[in-house]
Amino acid sequence: MSYPTWPSELSYFVRSDWSAQRKDARRKRANEAGPPGYRRRSSAVSKTVALAIVVDRNGKDIFDEFYRVECAEGSSPFWMPDPATDGWPLLDSNGQPLLDGQGQPLLRSGTWLCLWGDQIPTETIVEQVKFKFSFSVVVMP
Repeated sequence: MSYPTWPSELSYFVRSDWSAQRKDARRKRANEAGPPGYRRRSSAVSKTVALAIVVDRNGKDIFDEFYRVECAEGSSPFWMPDPATDGWPLLDSNGQPLLDGQGQPLLRSGTWLCLWGDQIPTETIVEQVKFKFSFSVVVMP
């Protein structure tokens, strides 16, 4: 089964709305005294990421179609570029971009398999003519 892919037209996320939290893979041991003890509960640990995008009217149509039709109102998994990795330049030890033979920066790539999270998309109007979608995704391990 193939999953839909996040539309490339919706690739820029609002940095100030970004937050990520890993699920807790630990199980706490009951101790009568002393410091708490933990053991591993699972090796398959997902993380929840809160995201937001700001789009024009065309981007709103693209997002609505992706969520409503391609992801079956948020019930289907989908592939998404990792916003914290994909497209960022590779850097050397001095913080300078690594370049290819033509002098172009080498870019990192990363892709997530996601489920729509508990916060389904919330839509607001910003800048009078743009739309902001805030939502969460669960990144599968």
